[in-house]
Amino acid sequence: MELSKTSQEVLKKRYFLKDAEGNVIEDFQSLMKRVAKAIAKADKKFGAKNKDISKTEESFYEILATLKFLPNSPTLMNAGTKNGQLAACFVLPVKDTLKDIFDTLTKAALIHQSGGGTGFSFSQLRPKGDIVKSTQGVSSGPVSFMRIYDIATEIIKQGGKRRGANMGVLSANHPDILEFINCKSDLNSFRNFNLSVAFELDTINAIKNNSDINLINPRNKAVVKKMPASELMNQISRNAWLTGDPGILNLFSINAANPTPHLGKIEATNPCGEQPLLPYESCTLGSINLTKFVNNKNIDYPELEKTIKTAVHFLDNVIEENSYPFPDIAEISKGNRKIGLGVMGFADMLLLLDIPYTSKAAISIAEEVMSFINKKAVEASRELAKLRGAFSEFEKSVYAAKGEKPRRNATVTTIAPTGTISILAGVSSGIEPNFAYIMKRNVMDTVFEELHPIYAKYKKEGREINKDVFITAFDVPPQKHLEVQLAFQKHTENAVSKTINLPENATIDEVKDIFLMALEMGLKGVTIYRNNSKPSQTLTICNINPDKEC
Repeated sequence: MELSKTSQEVLKKRYFLKDAEGNVIEDFQSLMKRVAKAIAKADKKFGAKNKDISKTEESFYEILATLKFLPNSPTLMNAGTKNGQLAACFVLPVKDTLKDIFDTLTKAALIHQSGGGTGFSFSQLRPKGDIVKSTQGVSSGPVSFMRIYDIATEIIKQGGKRRGANMGVLSANHPDILEFINCKSDLNSFRNFNLSVAFELDTINAIKNNSDINLINPRNKAVVKKMPASELMNQISRNAWLTGDPGILNLFSINAANPTPHLGKIEATNPCGEQPLLPYESCTLGSINLTKFVNNKNIDYPELEKTIKTAVHFLDNVIEENSYPFPDIAEISKGNRKIGLGVMGFADMLLLLDIPYTSKAAISIAEEVMSFINKKAVEASRELAKLRGAFSEFEKSVYAAKGEKPRRNATVTTIAPTGTISILAGVSSGIEPNFAYIMKRNVMDTVFEELHPIYAKYKKEGREINKDVFITAFDVPPQKHLEVQLAFQKHTENAVSKTINLPENATIDEVKDIFLMALEMGLKGVTIYRNNSKPSQTLTICNINPDKEC
């Protein structure tokens, strides 16, 4: 494979195995062979013979080595090594006792060390100043404990290869919600946390009706104060405009799609918001590179179907081969067997199809492609269930209640941001529009100058650059960003990671309008980022001669 300079550097720094002296002992092909071989081994548990396992290994290697599909980073880093932790996404409960708070912190630290990211709901913690009977003292509140989690994450690198990442969630009804919303306003605190305010139906209705919301002490369920819903939205919007945080999490929409409500309520997601999970649940993700399925401005659906089937098989095998960090995580993760097959390169697919990201045709393609992926992924999961059995909670799930056929996995699709794996594949991230076609990328403390490969190819061949098609994130109106997200969410069983990129001159009111539109649409979550609103950011636009690199 012809890999970009950025891809080659990221492979060396993050994914290739090294010897005791730190020397790289892998190349691209051997990395993919290591992963394919390690994950194919799971077939042995279901009676496969060596010949069959060899065929599985070949099929896994083919989709990996051709960059048609890539799993989440922990699988690429750890498959076939002593550190066999392969999942990227975890949610851990934070209960209202000092012991539980620090027990969870210990588990989070070990998950970060193994390469995973963690999400927490701090909504059960009593508010600042509330009574603590056991010590005759008062509580310091959720934000104070988040600070301890943040410091611990700063110290521990994920697997020694990437910084730990957290999602902090707090209910909009929590008495400390304003402190939570404002905790990153100094642009320096909580650098290892993304933040989301969690909305239930009553809060959403209060926003729509411009009424008050109740602030409720989680310790005794007492209403301690009322706050205008407009004030809540003003505070969220101001801070999102200022720092990019918080986003909003629609727990009503999320739990309406919870396949196993008998096991409890979902209250948090992984760090980027695409994977809602029950307490102690983990999920393994992987993404299909959509650019590999465009031929002469047509989508090759037969080849896409073949890749989907292989990818679902791969991800289910990951669950079997994963070395779970704790027994309680292993139990619920194997009980529900959640996988999240998603996409990357959507914006680049549109370039190859000569379709503007802002067009109605783009929305149609989004729905058509994701509907196909979800349908075929469910079919593949049902085929696996015939051979391996349904996930153990199936009979109590919403699927059984609807009379659906048994399936191997409680969920099959997720739209992840695909930050690093899209760099490896050399394509646009997730379902995002291209940030720019000539840009600088700051990744792993190194700045790379990049010229978009499709843009560069068109220029080299002397082809016309259609400015209506080659648009960037800042050319996309917020409404269109949300419409694309909704198109994918309609056909995604988990959730969708999507950032609404805004120009530097965007206003706080424009940010608020985006949040209100997202709630009206029923989106499971939404995040905004205003360009240059942080002292440093991963991507910056180059204002130079477009025929050359930065």
